[in-house]
Amino acid sequence: MNDSVLITTGLPIALAIIMFGLGLSLTTEDFRRVSRTPKAVVVALVLQVLVLPLVAFGLVKLFGLDPLLAVGVMLLAASPGGTTANLFSHLFRGDVALNITLTAINSVLAAVTIPVITNLAIDHFDAQGDLGLQLGKVVQVIAIVLVPVAIGMAVRRRSAEFAARADRPVRLFSIAVLVTVSVGALLGERENLSDYLQQVGWVTGIFCLASLTLGYGVTRLLRLDKRQAIASSMEIGIHNTTVALTIALSVLDSTEVAIPIAVYSVLMYVLATAFGYAITRGNPTPVTPVGAS
Repeated sequence: MNDSVLITTGLPIALAIIMFGLGLSLTTEDFRRVSRTPKAVVVALVLQVLVLPLVAFGLVKLFGLDPLLAVGVMLLAASPGGTTANLFSHLFRGDVALNITLTAINSVLAAVTIPVITNLAIDHFDAQGDLGLQLGKVVQVIAIVLVPVAIGMAVRRRSAEFAARADRPVRLFSIAVLVTVSVGALLGERENLSDYLQQVGWVTGIFCLASLTLGYGVTRLLRLDKRQAIASSMEIGIHNTTVALTIALSVLDSTEVAIPIAVYSVLMYVLATAFGYAITRGNPTPVTPVGAS
């Protein structure tokens, strides 16, 4: 699967289209909004950028994953929140504006966090012989993540009408790409799939639940309102696994690294739905802010 034109060329192009679509949904106001909810933004970003990689590292060490699978989990932890988090936040009456702001900032931060955390994981788990994320590939990651977003934002600035028309088709395309790549990655390792699922199934499931719980619980402990807590939970728990899969398959050229990400991409929707219903059970209407920053 790794050597196919679909992976080496088609997947980066598909991701570029997806990130372009993300750019079409963003404006400079989404970045400026940070000043209005600084506490919520800072808490969510600290959890996503610093705490999640530590949680992932602890789980990887606890379960004793093989080096390439371990790198995959760390790459997953470094990947930003996905745009689907906005939809889940809307479904469970979270603060969607906060999600959009976090997605905007994460899209920029990911260009740094993904190469740094992935390279640290490759070194720590002694996977240098199989993988490498040298300067040229780091530049490739930055180009894949940032350039299409910037172009999409520029297009929206010129034509908001086009951006609105393109939103639904790009979202559908995103889902189709994610499903195709996830299934393809799993089938590409079908001989080892049973063993891999035994190794990474629990790790990815626990990591997803930990991400959702931290996003919700920490924000509530810090007296942020429930809508912000729901938004934070979905942003932190629902990763942009298409970015992570593209880097695993087309940049690192490793299907094994992609396995934990592919498994997570399936689990996160099931677990996020269950978690969303659990935290909003008996409270179907939006909560009046009690401690918004």
